[in-house]
Amino acid sequence: MTILLFTLILLVSAYAAGLLGSLTGLGGGVVVIPVLTLAFGVDFHYAVGAALVASIATSSGSGSAYVREGITNVRLGMFLEIATTIGAVVGAAVAVYLDSNTIAVIFGCTLVLTAVMQQRRRSDHTGVVGSYAARRLKLFGAWPQKDGSLKHYELRNVGPGFLVMIVAGALSGILGIGSGVLKVIAMDGLMKVPFKVSTTTSNFMMGVTAVASAVVYVQRGNIEPGIACPVMIGVLLGALTGARLLKRLDVSLLRKIFCIAILLVAANMIYQGFGGKFD
Repeated sequence: MTILLFTLILLVSAYAAGLLGSLTGLGGGVVVIPVLTLAFGVDFHYAVGAALVASIATSSGSGSAYVREGITNVRLGMFLEIATTIGAVVGAAVAVYLDSNTIAVIFGCTLVLTAVMQQRRRSDHTGVVGSYAARRLKLFGAWPQKDGSLKHYELRNVGPGFLVMIVAGALSGILGIGSGVLKVIAMDGLMKVPFKVSTTTSNFMMGVTAVASAVVYVQRGNIEPGIACPVMIGVLLGALTGARLLKRLDVSLLRKIFCIAILLVAANMIYQGFGGKFD
């Protein structure tokens, strides 16, 4: 296979990954890493490096749109970024010492958790009484409704949410994905932030977390421009296309089908990881 053909196939695959990730809310990294490792035989460390670069691009593109619409809680995101950045640096530092099979097993388990959490009921947490810490840190907010009004919300459990964010950052550094499932668990499940605010704030945070991890990967030489650049461009274009289609399509069935596919990929990753197939 020539370099040009490899680049074109990688670009198209990354575009499809970004499109599916955007439509299903799972993120492009969840798709692009299995494509790189299982389909192209790329080493896990280089696949993670490419996914981190793609996360920076997609977060910068879509995150700014959500901030402009007023849905993202910027103050909350910047506070929790302290935790995810600490975790990301530690995770990336640890990842360079892990073999590909171990990373594959961790990645597979994370995919299972992601797919399961994707199907759970979503809540706006109306009537939540905020905690003293959240009030002191001014983390309360409001998000716009369809009729133009603002819906105010409060939150709590700042400490436990912060700790879960450290774990989310560590997983992001090890796996190269946004770890959005853990971020939403922290914000939606523990801190009682409305689901839509949780997901958009998680997207806003993703780029900063990925940058912190990517610095370590660059220093270790695990970001290969020939792989990372086509992946970044493809995932970004796919995510932007998906964001436009999302307003017109009913993707509930697609999400269910995609979650089943993710579970099958996860099972394959775990099986091959335990079998030492990524050596």
